[in-house]
Amino acid sequence: MEKADQIIHAKWIITCEDRNRVLENHALVIKDGKILAILPSKNTAELYQAASEQHFSTHTIIPGLINSHTHIAMNLFRGLADDLELMDWLNNHIWPAEGKWVSHDLVYDGSLLAMAEMLRGGITCFNDMYFFLDATAEAAERAGMRAHIGLTVIDVPTAWAKTPDEYFAKGLEFYQRYKNHPRITPTMAPHSTYTVSIENLIKVKELADQHQLKINIHLQEAPSEVEQSIKLYQKRPLQRIQEIGMVTDKLIAVHMTQINADDFALLEQSKASIVHCPESNMKLVSGSCPVEQLLQRGINVALGTDGAASNNDLDMFGEMRSAAFLGKMTANDPKAVSAETVLKMATINGAKALGIDHLTGSLVPGKAADFIALDLEQIETQPLYHPVSQVVYAASRHQVTDVWVAGQQLLKERQLVNVDEGEIIAKAKEWRDKIQQKEAVIS
Repeated sequence: MEKADQIIHAKWIITCEDRNRVLENHALVIKDGKILAILPSKNTAELYQAASEQHFSTHTIIPGLINSHTHIAMNLFRGLADDLELMDWLNNHIWPAEGKWVSHDLVYDGSLLAMAEMLRGGITCFNDMYFFLDATAEAAERAGMRAHIGLTVIDVPTAWAKTPDEYFAKGLEFYQRYKNHPRITPTMAPHSTYTVSIENLIKVKELADQHQLKINIHLQEAPSEVEQSIKLYQKRPLQRIQEIGMVTDKLIAVHMTQINADDFALLEQSKASIVHCPESNMKLVSGSCPVEQLLQRGINVALGTDGAASNNDLDMFGEMRSAAFLGKMTANDPKAVSAETVLKMATINGAKALGIDHLTGSLVPGKAADFIALDLEQIETQPLYHPVSQVVYAASRHQVTDVWVAGQQLLKERQLVNVDEGEIIAKAKEWRDKIQQKEAVIS
């Protein structure tokens, strides 16, 4: 009989491999933070002896959700400036507020607030782009989450850095500090082609090549961005970064609502990944990413929430549902962007985009024990015919009861394990009071 750390029994296990294979009355066997085995529950007693054993007789177990693009500290700006067009929202509201308020303390408190929200919603891994990277990393270490943290580059001064050289220097310091961390992974994160010069984008590419880092960039998010690029450079943003060699399998192109035939061909050839943020794009009326056409060409499409200042939540269950419905409308086909497809976008496709699909994103022996338990025996998800459809089209994040990362339980019976909910809410209210007193953003 082999020894294990934990055995987790469930009514269903959805692997997110092999067309989201659904296993009924099965168990996960966990050892040293990894999945040792998946087998019928009835067979575990004769093969494995575990220090602890848990039974989830009304739940499905699925891989932890991966939020492939967000700005988590912006949770403290949630609801500050709503119902605006992208450039108005950025230039006249969000960037001025950030210039006044962003600090190490704000980023730490905002990140912890966001991580608490994400864990309660079944998110075990996120890909962030913001400032004061150490503050985000400190919060991730405390919360226990898996975090990809971008080395932000932008050609305008902020509270974190005043010049491009300072952005690069601080980013490289962060990289050296966390390059070997088991759960925190640095990435390159130039903001966009309209806020970063071509010279600095070339430097980003050189550093990414040198250190084998993924590159996140907001790209072709709205019609105005493409129009401006054509007016100034006679080229589309994707074409501009292709000319400096940035469009490769290391590229994570965020949003991509504006795609023409040449773009499709380039993305297919390069094996770049796309992160679709449907709710943020709809709210800002930026456009709709043609998900079905991308998938038909074999292009990897992951799912992200964007920041809570433009969404206004970090709810991947809502994002899955929105992605499915918007994808069907965009393709004018009810079969497009199915429940199975969006569940993979929120799990294994996110892992592929981040380059960690060997580690997480699906439930198979040998991968990290990153998974969540979702209670489907609720009024809102009864009766149940097809577990995958029920997870995507009917379930809510409030049905997530338990969450594990690398075998460590971070949410237990809806209670956060490593962070104090009352402390987080109190901090959020403190920031609200400071910002509301002095900030004249909302007219």
